[in-house]
Amino acid sequence: MPGASPRPQRPFVRRLREHPLLLVALLLQSALVLLPLIYMLSTSFKLPVEVFEVPMRWIPRELRIENYVEPLQQRPFVRWFINSTIVAVSVTFLNLVTSVLAGYSFAKFSYPGRNILFGFILATFFIPLEAFIVPLFILVRDLGWLNTYAGLIIPAGGNAFAIFFMRQNIMTLPNDLIEAARIDGASEPRIVLSVILPLMRTAISSIAIFCFMWNWNSFLYPLLVATQDAYRTLPIGLASFESAYSTNYPQLMAVSFLAMLPVLIVFFVLQRQFIEAIALQGVKG
Repeated sequence: MPGASPRPQRPFVRRLREHPLLLVALLLQSALVLLPLIYMLSTSFKLPVEVFEVPMRWIPRELRIENYVEPLQQRPFVRWFINSTIVAVSVTFLNLVTSVLAGYSFAKFSYPGRNILFGFILATFFIPLEAFIVPLFILVRDLGWLNTYAGLIIPAGGNAFAIFFMRQNIMTLPNDLIEAARIDGASEPRIVLSVILPLMRTAISSIAIFCFMWNWNSFLYPLLVATQDAYRTLPIGLASFESAYSTNYPQLMAVSFLAMLPVLIVFFVLQRQFIEAIALQGVKG
């Protein structure tokens, strides 16, 4: 319209126009991230003899949809997918509950041994899973949790990073807000549900993304606990596509692409809250 003021550009777009090298660097970084995914998707439609052709063929001669259909017919891929979904969602929910409650306790309550206990939790950052996998397996076996959902879910229901992240975020909340809720007669569970959770939405979304991704891709622990197909998860099922003598790489890439989709969906649904949480952490220092 005549006389209308030009639409202001976003700061990020204006910065790209002022610094074209930044745009080139972003494009190169995006290419490095996307090329393996494009190759995986291309390979999933190829014949096995096309995988190692030189020069590499990006576009298959014919699209083999059978690479996506045959694994579903030959192996219990759907069962593995359901198992991974049950385990990842349940573990994520348990981590959200434990991290919010523990983070609230460490951030807003004062009691003897609080800092020592928090220090022990932080110390678990430096202990790899391989260091205590044997005693953990013995404990799960003695409890009778081998080849059960309880054995896959409950031991992973707490995470030191999630507790630390939630505690740091809850510490930024003013104490007067919580005290006002207590004066109004709110109980501690009511404060958590009505005050803490709404204000920690971005942090909770970040923890949900991380926990879901970590448990969806978990391999070593489910490999020891689940020895039956009825309780195996997707990473273990994907490993079964490889053998010592031959591997059907197109089918392996096809099921790997299907296994990757839930993580992408979770991220795209929660990406706004995730980016906001990271930005807030950067501002708070």
